[in-house]
Amino acid sequence: MKHRNPQKLLLWMTFIMSLVFAVWQVLLNNFVIEKAQFTGVEIGILQSLREVPGFLAFTAIFVLLLLREQTFALVSLAVLSIGVAVTGFFPQVLGLYITTVLMSVGFHYFETINQSLTLQWVDKKDTAGFLGKALAWRSAAALSGYASIWLVMSWLQLDYVYMYGLIGCLGLIMVLVVTLYFPKFEVGEAQHKKIILRKRYWLYYLLTFFSGARRQIFMVFAGFMMVEKFGYSVSEITSLFLINYVVNLLFAPAIGRFIGRIGERRALTIEYLGLIIIFVSYAWVQQPEVAAALYVIDHLLFAMAIAIKTYFQKIADGKDIASTMSVSFTINHIAAVVIPVLLGLLWLYSPQAVFYIGAGFAVCSLILARNIPSDPSPGNEVKWSWSRKNVQLTEPRQ
Repeated sequence: MKHRNPQKLLLWMTFIMSLVFAVWQVLLNNFVIEKAQFTGVEIGILQSLREVPGFLAFTAIFVLLLLREQTFALVSLAVLSIGVAVTGFFPQVLGLYITTVLMSVGFHYFETINQSLTLQWVDKKDTAGFLGKALAWRSAAALSGYASIWLVMSWLQLDYVYMYGLIGCLGLIMVLVVTLYFPKFEVGEAQHKKIILRKRYWLYYLLTFFSGARRQIFMVFAGFMMVEKFGYSVSEITSLFLINYVVNLLFAPAIGRFIGRIGERRALTIEYLGLIIIFVSYAWVQQPEVAAALYVIDHLLFAMAIAIKTYFQKIADGKDIASTMSVSFTINHIAAVVIPVLLGLLWLYSPQAVFYIGAGFAVCSLILARNIPSDPSPGNEVKWSWSRKNVQLTEPRQ
């Protein structure tokens, strides 16, 4: 049946993940400040703990010795939903740390396997467009989650514990339905069941590392600034996220197609130039409306990161995909485990410095992105490569 194909399964799993995670994320800053009296130090520790399962994502390849990738993805979604469902019952520092780690285990394992299945199930020429469509599904799911926040917390006047519990249980029910509805699909090539690091993927590894470092500053400190510096309420933060996801819903599919037309190097150049400007602006912004506008533009620019995935798909050996996705998630989270704690401490003395560091990460990413060839493929992974004696140009100048 055309409605029971692998692409539809990917989209529905993405919808469930985004629905549940979006509610957890949008309520987090207000929940921890109101219920647990968090400061920048505690939120930094919590976010670092949240990234530990991402750092350990390479262990997914060992789980695949026991479970099929499709089954593993669905089990991970169930764990994510359970973690979110119980969050409201533990409004203390230690309780929040534990429930966050549980939620994060499901989230990061799912994201790892979801990326692997996407690159295996979707044809290379269609990947950028499909990833744009998947972003639109994420946005639609998040909008549904925000509507549920308004219904439960604003209209029904119920507390956080009910919101977290309801959305987590809904996620579990949807996982069960999807499991029963879709058949088991086969992957194209048998995947390596061991950790693989290849020298020719070095540029992808570095782009992934800086992407993770930079994204932490956006996720942890840009949102925290909205609440701490500008006093945004739950409804105002929710409205800001609503705007973000409406913009993504409208423009993400077009961004995917745009990347397919202009290529990965140009797409990432646009993203990183924009992020440099955004992070420097965060450091100086004084008006809450301007800060909100920067936040929306920042969120939209991250859609361009699709190009990192399509770049890897073009240069990869098909059998390396599952293993490399596991390893890349660990690389993405090396900085993510450390940065929130260190920058959380720095935040107490200079919030501006935190955002200047983000701009520095974006500059590093820009330099790396310029090394992507115009037509990446196995054997043509970079424009410039280092030999033992000198630098070699692997693609003609353009």
